[in-house]
Amino acid sequence: MIKKKLLLVFALSVFIFNVQAQISTPNQNIPLDYQFYQKLNRSVYDTKNKFHSSIRGFYSDDSLLEKQYDSLMRYGTDTLNRRSWVHRKLFQEHLIQVENEEYRVYADFLPDFQIGRDFQTNRTTWLNTRGFQVGGNIGKTFSFYLNGFEDQGKFPNYINDFIVKNQVVPGQSFGKLGTDKQDWTYVTALLSYTPSKYVNFALGYDKNFIGDGYRSVLLSDVASNYSFFRIRASLGSVQYQTIFAYMLDPGAPKLTTDRRLGDRGKWMAAHYVDWNVTNRLSLGFFQAVTWADAEVEGKRGFDFNYVHPFIFLRSVESTNTTSPDKMRLGFNAKYEILEKTAVYGQFMFDEFTAKEFFSNKGYWANKWAVQLGFRGSDLFNVPALNYLAEFNTARPYTYAHFDRMSNYSQYNQPLAHPYGANFRETLGLLNYSFKRFDFQGQLLYANYGLDGAGENYGKDIFKNYNTRVADYGNHIGQGLSTDLYIIQGKIAYLLNPKYNLKLELAGTYRQEKNSKWNNKTNWVTFGLRSSFRNIYYDF
Repeated sequence: MIKKKLLLVFALSVFIFNVQAQISTPNQNIPLDYQFYQKLNRSVYDTKNKFHSSIRGFYSDDSLLEKQYDSLMRYGTDTLNRRSWVHRKLFQEHLIQVENEEYRVYADFLPDFQIGRDFQTNRTTWLNTRGFQVGGNIGKTFSFYLNGFEDQGKFPNYINDFIVKNQVVPGQSFGKLGTDKQDWTYVTALLSYTPSKYVNFALGYDKNFIGDGYRSVLLSDVASNYSFFRIRASLGSVQYQTIFAYMLDPGAPKLTTDRRLGDRGKWMAAHYVDWNVTNRLSLGFFQAVTWADAEVEGKRGFDFNYVHPFIFLRSVESTNTTSPDKMRLGFNAKYEILEKTAVYGQFMFDEFTAKEFFSNKGYWANKWAVQLGFRGSDLFNVPALNYLAEFNTARPYTYAHFDRMSNYSQYNQPLAHPYGANFRETLGLLNYSFKRFDFQGQLLYANYGLDGAGENYGKDIFKNYNTRVADYGNHIGQGLSTDLYIIQGKIAYLLNPKYNLKLELAGTYRQEKNSKWNNKTNWVTFGLRSSFRNIYYDF
């Protein structure tokens, strides 16, 4: 039944969007990687063009990105073919590549070997990852991508403690997770089809991101991969995206002791419309609803009410007066104030009571999150020197629900900001590329309120918000006030741009302190690394 309904949506979408438009919808996805995406800034934030910068990942065959992307991928290529086969495979080409006028297929080995030391705790860390990627396209309408990693590693204490507590390697996956050494796998897959130049369909086991910042308070790539069906369509200066996703919550109470049923599942329907009002100004509207796949009362499955892409989902959710579903609404804005500088912001409201919002009494159910930032390229007229400064905050109990199966999370991690809620964060990033060298520096300060035993001050989005400490008097940072400081620097030498093979030296200083403890980490790593993927350890 669901298959028939999805086929109907597919047919209607093709009909609706097969009209004249100004911007075409491309096909070949660029995996999310912040450092690499920064190299595209001059094309993404260009006042001469209208680019939908808040809908990520990008596509390499986008007419506005194609030239710059190709130049990055072809850096150092020997056009005269004078180099040896070994040299070309190590430094210029894919390990395997077959192509003609009708198709292209490539494959690579992706190593990630690191050795490190946390000098604060005298702990040696290491990572032993063997991976692969296979990708390509058939004609101009169909592309595919697959990568997989087999990992073993030992992390500094703050990451290891997170893994032990949450039973997931941050942003990656579960596995044979111990108390000291970890063993896990990680897989990404995406099929992309563009039947008309105005609409693209994608079936993936991957992540999505909405926003112009390093973080997102709407939808980020912090959590593990999940299965989804995605539609993107362009009509004039408007681009529309809808995502139907299936996720897992291993921490939710089991409905049965039968292990064959696995972890409990949840669904998400998320719609986003981005309007390039001018070459400088973009406005976006976001709405997402989450619900449990099954409850004690029985199986619910996918709710077809949330498929329709052109109606206000809040009205659908509220027609069921006893609905256990959770709706969230948000806005995104960007304005390019200078040729290479943009300011951006987001606002997400999880729940809203107008009379309480303006009373300034700290009502618990006024739950919202805000992001403000600016970013740009060619700082001080230095080509490829990119910068970003950002502020994020979320009130207590934002993203939580009375049932953790409908909170805003995937596999024991938030779908928005990694800190959950009840926090303030300020961060800055510098990124510079010169020939084969990449440099990145990060400064971060955050303040948040932690819970004591049996308490719920609103940071942990997996706790039932009905266990809150108070109805009134709530404020950001309540609870055990904790300060977090992170300083991080990376220097990398790019060996092969095709699969981002590089030698990397990185250093991290982290301090988390409050009235009960003062934890420090001084972590240095060196390794041979490859692949395009975001892994966040700045928490």
